[in-house]
Amino acid sequence: MLKAFVRGAVAAVVLAALLGSAAPSGAQAITINGAGATFPFPLYSKWSQVYAGEKGVQINYQSIGSGGGIRQFMEKTVDFGATDGPMTDEQIGQAGGRVLHIPMVAGAVVPVYNVTGVAQGLNFTPDLLADIFLGKVTKWNDARLSRVNPNAALPSADIVVVHRSDGSGTTAIWVNYLSKVSAEWKTKVGEGTSVNWPTGLGGRGNEGVAGLVRQTPNTLGYVELAYALTNKMTFGNVRNKAGQFVRPTLSSTTKAMEGALASIPEDYRVFFTNPDGKDVYPVAGFTWILIYGDQSDPVKGKALAEFLWWATHDGQKYAPTLLYAPLPKPMVVRIERSLKSVTSKGAVVLP
Repeated sequence: MLKAFVRGAVAAVVLAALLGSAAPSGAQAITINGAGATFPFPLYSKWSQVYAGEKGVQINYQSIGSGGGIRQFMEKTVDFGATDGPMTDEQIGQAGGRVLHIPMVAGAVVPVYNVTGVAQGLNFTPDLLADIFLGKVTKWNDARLSRVNPNAALPSADIVVVHRSDGSGTTAIWVNYLSKVSAEWKTKVGEGTSVNWPTGLGGRGNEGVAGLVRQTPNTLGYVELAYALTNKMTFGNVRNKAGQFVRPTLSSTTKAMEGALASIPEDYRVFFTNPDGKDVYPVAGFTWILIYGDQSDPVKGKALAEFLWWATHDGQKYAPTLLYAPLPKPMVVRIERSLKSVTSKGAVVLP
């Protein structure tokens, strides 16, 4: 089912299912419109179905990518945006009004590859990943790759790099990590939802990257962990700051988030890539929902804040089964304060 959701991520999905139950007595027919990141689409779909049944509030979410979500949010054509890469200061300034980034869950970005005879769990060091995507390490049997994978039969074939061609929060997490571990990457390429790639083939969306990796021999790309697992892709381990090669899992992603809690700023605009900790997976980040701190419509603004309260509380129980890392309790407490700060025409929308 999850795979089917991801395949349909480019379509607008109106999730108004009542799941066999009527709307609660006295509930108004409210539709909340949002657009953005493809990564959380399966989870947002589940939340929307459950919430419609419980509250009678419909969530219409278009899975168009983080860049598109930020753009539609800034243009005020949706009630909320969704992104895996935070808005820049410049974008927030252009958006007008008070912008809130509300973390929903966390996810990992993993290196996926297609090399004949090479099984799951190839080891990658930070410098290797940076140099491969810089186009400096070009062969699968490069001495540095062979050294950390002594039991792998690596061929002498060229490495074919695959990256996202669209504005992507997945890319934002990936290149943020590369910028932290490679001064050359930071200087020459930098960060963002879209960058000027030094080498490689571009695919649109996770499905585009996955398709190129599957169809093209000797490829190396990156997708979210949930997508890699549900689509049975071959992915590798990454050496963390503590020097451990860590397999990306929900547990190692959660540990990365927990290890970064003390350094997460008040506006939550942070990647917890390359964190401290022995067992943490080093390429991970939040996915956020973007809302205006002062809502123009008090009824819809209250409904939106109530949905986000539910999603960050009761809704978290649906995250692990769909392969997302739920928010730790200290983060939820902080988010409660943020949601209670939402106003409409100067009056708070939540009691």
